[in-house]
Amino acid sequence: MSATSTLVVFAHGKESGPWGSKIRHLADVAGRLGAAAISPDYRDLHDPQARVKRLLALPFPSHRKLVLVGSSMGGYVSIVASRQLRPAGLFLMAPAIDLPGYPEASPSPGTDDLEIVMGWRDEVIAPASIVEYARQYAARLHLLNADHRLGGVLPEVGELFRRFLDRVISEGDQSVRHEAQSHD
Repeated sequence: MSATSTLVVFAHGKESGPWGSKIRHLADVAGRLGAAAISPDYRDLHDPQARVKRLLALPFPSHRKLVLVGSSMGGYVSIVASRQLRPAGLFLMAPAIDLPGYPEASPSPGTDDLEIVMGWRDEVIAPASIVEYARQYAARLHLLNADHRLGGVLPEVGELFRRFLDRVISEGDQSVRHEAQSHD
């Protein structure tokens, strides 16, 4: 069985499901770029650490690059899991940071390639917390005129994800091509 080039693993939010509208939209984007996508179901787990454990225990299909994508609580889960999984990139939508009831207020990511999409009108996560988090970890930050669900700006989120994923996919390919050219 050959390895897929890029595997995108989605982590849904606390009150959504594994194939909600955002994840379906972004999985379509990933598919058009040739990436495989999986989206585990966490609806039976309300504790963020239990969700992290489930993500870390998943039997991933063989792949060359891993990209983690998380929304709300799934953003928190993706950040914490990224420290062990070491993905090529981390794409977060309104990540649940700086909230009571989470083991870490501001978990450090396990990648330098971090991109965050946030709504200015988010009623769950304080936009100021996300701005500070993005500054602390030198993340690319996109603040959109949206609420926590980002539903009204899904086409914009999809385009941001497309650019992010295209860059993550091509970064390694360019270094491989460069190495091959230098051996000629």
